[in-house]
Amino acid sequence: MTDRERIFLVGFSGTGKSAVGRRVARLLGWDFVDADELIVERAGKPVERIFAEDGEDGFRAVERAVVTELAARERSVASMGGGTMVQNACRSQMLDAGLVVTLDARPETIYARLSSVPQGDSAESMVRPMLSAEGRDPLEVVESLKRERQWAYALAHLSVVTDGLTVEQAAHEVIRAWRRIGAPHTWHGDPLHAATVIVDAGAYPIYVGWDVLETELGKRLSDTGFSGRAFIVSDSNVVNSYGRAAQRSLHRAGIEMGVFTVPPGEASKTLASAAALYDWLAEQRVERRDAIVAVGGGVVGDLAGFVAATYLRGIRLVHVPTSLTAMVDSSIGGKTAVDLPVAKNLVGAFYHPAFVLTDVSALRTLPGRAMREGWAEALKHGLALEAELVDVYESKAEALLAIDPELTTEIVARNAAVKARIVTEDERETSGARSLLNYGHTIGHGLETAARYEGYLHGEAVAVGMVGAARLGMAHGVTPAELVERQAALLRRFGLPTSYAGVGRDAILEAMTRDKKSVAGDVSWVFLEAIGRASLHRRVPPDLVAQVVAELAE
Repeated sequence: MTDRERIFLVGFSGTGKSAVGRRVARLLGWDFVDADELIVERAGKPVERIFAEDGEDGFRAVERAVVTELAARERSVASMGGGTMVQNACRSQMLDAGLVVTLDARPETIYARLSSVPQGDSAESMVRPMLSAEGRDPLEVVESLKRERQWAYALAHLSVVTDGLTVEQAAHEVIRAWRRIGAPHTWHGDPLHAATVIVDAGAYPIYVGWDVLETELGKRLSDTGFSGRAFIVSDSNVVNSYGRAAQRSLHRAGIEMGVFTVPPGEASKTLASAAALYDWLAEQRVERRDAIVAVGGGVVGDLAGFVAATYLRGIRLVHVPTSLTAMVDSSIGGKTAVDLPVAKNLVGAFYHPAFVLTDVSALRTLPGRAMREGWAEALKHGLALEAELVDVYESKAEALLAIDPELTTEIVARNAAVKARIVTEDERETSGARSLLNYGHTIGHGLETAARYEGYLHGEAVAVGMVGAARLGMAHGVTPAELVERQAALLRRFGLPTSYAGVGRDAILEAMTRDKKSVAGDVSWVFLEAIGRASLHRRVPPDLVAQVVAELAE
């Protein structure tokens, strides 16, 4: 349990901060504070008059003083104004003083909730007039305002998506995460930043930090109440550095362990590799109280996760991703799988880990090509889901490619938060939200399969797939022409391919028909409508697809 007994609820208006905050406080036996009400009390006048007489600068000055006051209160839950997290001073103070939880919701949910807020003197009710601004779609207003602040909300210690939750359920998720995660961490002083995935099976944290593997892995596993043995699965490229660091961390925590190593690369993600791992686990007399610790990139994570899901009908799993692709994408969300010769990921399961521990410093030892291909998944998150990330990619590409510790850790954490939010909303890819994460993957998986998993790394194939999807989207009347070129320029800036060579068009098209996302032979497509906004489409003319795939060839 955390020794800092303060919880700050942040996020956009209408996500449920006040209602959830009051319930959390009652369940914990703490005090509840509405920051907007405290601002009114300290200023001696209503919020509307503060803005009218002192302007936004005056309001923010009082808000900063209130945050300082709340940071010193013990055993309190505070509902913060929608813009508090955007202020650097307020954000840093809250992150250092207690657990900061973003309550999130879809724009449609927020709009419906705000539309029902009675007029009154609160920051939330003051948002309502903006929704009826002349000439603007109110839902677009919510989307725009939320998008402007999302980068700051993503820096909270964890996120809880409230769309499908009652107040009681959301409150219990906040409390469960507070008790499970322990003392809050950020890169402002402590080593870890945490996002949280909330699914039907419960909640699990994603810890992100710099140079934290050896100090944190054993401690975090012990903190879950673990009392068994840990079996590390790694590949021969990673085991001597990060696999050994994981061993040392587990040994320091008094946890017995074993190590299983596979060759690097997609060729190890097969049923034969899984069978060899099953046999080894049986030789080690692994029990249900034991755990598999996947230390490596996406291949190791998928293979180890699939085996953890199926051996003894499921044993505990921990992900320690060491590639950028795994850090921002494949280690989060519970998808595990192995490949068949005809296509990728055809045999698998949804199986969530106990937690994910991401040591961003591992990127320093990645070969240049592996580092570049990892950026494809991060760029995908921004292009399809988070416009603010694209602004960072375009303005700070050189620092990210140079692996600046603070900036890269922040961006990896923000990507983890994006993935966590989507997985929480659509765990098993039934509502369509999670399908948006497949942007670029339809052609990308086809290219990987046609090249027999040898010619192209996953991210390289996805980059080519994003170019193809953008061109198809433009031809389909969905994607603006200027966005197609902007995306291509961004991919080139990160050293990613925008065309392919050495693979036959027909082989790619044939592999695409076997994609697991197809329905009755109809391939699904994710197209960009704008930066940060994507949508799902079917019944794209096959001849148009064939034409675009042909044009992608060098």
